[in-house]
Amino acid sequence: MTGSDARPGSRHLPSGVHDAVQPGCALLRLETTESREGVLDGAWWPRSRDIGAELPALLSALTGHLGPLARVGLDSTAWEGLPTRIVVDDRVVHIDSFSLGDDTVLITRGDQDIFSLLVVPPDTPPEAARAAMAQAVRADNVTEAHQILIDTGSAQVPPE
Repeated sequence: MTGSDARPGSRHLPSGVHDAVQPGCALLRLETTESREGVLDGAWWPRSRDIGAELPALLSALTGHLGPLARVGLDSTAWEGLPTRIVVDDRVVHIDSFSLGDDTVLITRGDQDIFSLLVVPPDTPPEAARAAMAQAVRADNVTEAHQILIDTGSAQVPPE
């Protein structure tokens, strides 16, 4: 499932959408303009931290919108069992891992066309997740991913 709005003109995802998403589907919103002037190009709300279960659906959905993908950049500390590559639609997509924070995922199409997606933590309350995703896809958004998560109450609080 790609993240489409409940009704035309709505800036929110339907209530209960995260619970209703079936395993193997991606909850994704992309900026709908071609200008790509905002800080982020979209948002992704995975159901878990199991990258083997979450990444194939995301990449398949993105391939449908963006065409063939070359690389994915993810935070190595945020995901369980991060592979070095994955096959999507009979094409190898290389996975780069960094320890920079789990609030974004970088998608590379071709050699240098990079898309940056906000990653909403899986256990985020639905209202906070909807608000974070709506902010991320705004064409005029100038707020960094981590700040969006803080502002919307979606940021994970570190254990004390």
